[in-house]
Amino acid sequence: MRIRATVAAVSGALALSAFVAPAAQADSQGAVSLDRPSAAERFGASSARSAFSTAAAAPTVSNVKVNAGKNVVVGATAAKTVTVSLTASHPSGIEDAYIDLWHGTDVDEDVDGFLPPNEEAANCTATSATTSNCKLTITATPGTTGGGVGDLYANALAGTWHVTVGALSTDGEIYWNDYYRTHKVQRLSKLTVNAAPEPVKKGATITVTGKLTRANWETGTYVGLSGQSVGLQFRKAGTSTYTSVKGIKSTTGGALKTTVKASADGYHRFSYAGITSTAPVNAAGDYVDVK
Repeated sequence: MRIRATVAAVSGALALSAFVAPAAQADSQGAVSLDRPSAAERFGASSARSAFSTAAAAPTVSNVKVNAGKNVVVGATAAKTVTVSLTASHPSGIEDAYIDLWHGTDVDEDVDGFLPPNEEAANCTATSATTSNCKLTITATPGTTGGGVGDLYANALAGTWHVTVGALSTDGEIYWNDYYRTHKVQRLSKLTVNAAPEPVKKGATITVTGKLTRANWETGTYVGLSGQSVGLQFRKAGTSTYTSVKGIKSTTGGALKTTVKASADGYHRFSYAGITSTAPVNAAGDYVDVK
């Protein structure tokens, strides 16, 4: 499914995007048309002096954070709500702010994923007469509930998203940038481990098995992830740090299996570093008593 964005076009950092979540409508080819209001419509046409404010007149924006700088990781069924925030300044003060996430190559022509803020206005706290810290929240929902808006309806949406940032000054000047930065929205991964036999004699062979899976947003399930590099780690009893033992690859269905010699009491676990589309994960350590 492809979402075509309808936007008001201007140049540079003031290219206009939108904020609301209207229903998407499919055309005869199955593509989805999604109307995204302009910055002036987001901030209120009556209060916004001009959607074409010059860079010199526009507010300045800094300290933009999405989910406190951490990747947005979404499981198979549960919606994930994260906080987004920024600091904005203008001689007249700050009235409102805006952040959204969108997926695609061109905000005017190729948008196939859109995560708008939940609020109609940001929660802005003034730190001085000219500067405010502003917060909003964004909710990402796996599957299709909102006709594309706010939905992670396809696994192909996992990866790098664009971050749109906007700010409105008290006297109606607007800053808007649909390409302010990028941020990762990833599929949640899970990792299991079992070390056996237990107890085991020192020097004997321990077989460590497990499984690597990740969220399938399209089916609402977790599916095996094969061909991935996974590390076997060990933490000796009485210590707090895991050390790397060896690396293996997941096989069909995400299956993991390897062997190691029993040396001391301790915990064995698998560790996955993740990829662009999929979050990293560590299995809970499985304790083996070595006699």
